[in-house]
Amino acid sequence: MTPEETVRAYYDALRAGDPLAPFFVESPRTVKVGISERLVGYAEVAAGLREQTRTTDDWRVESHDLTVVERDDCAAVSDEVSLSWYDGEAFAERSFETRWSGTLLASDDDWAFAGLHVSAATDLDAGTDR
Repeated sequence: MTPEETVRAYYDALRAGDPLAPFFVESPRTVKVGISERLVGYAEVAAGLREQTRTTDDWRVESHDLTVVERDDCAAVSDEVSLSWYDGEAFAERSFETRWSGTLLASDDDWAFAGLHVSAATDLDAGTDR
């Protein structure tokens, strides 16, 4: 898979409720920053993603501007993504316009995130900029 195919496969897995941890490098230095958390180390990232999958449903993931720069065995990615999902713990729909950036590393024929940062550009529920 190419880095772009890996990112698109991650989006598909998120929509489908499939495991997301396999998309990350198994390292204590792996980092995932989400809208409301910062997870450091593969174990913490994997646990956070399992909890997210357990407590959410009906993900809508719409990529608007995926950009990938590949150099040898690493790649930088950036995207603007409309996200929405059902929060099963709060019994509420959540929607955000988000900005994504990340670094992927190559291993064998696959790519995995060493770092992923997702931030909210606009809270569609409140209609305010962040």
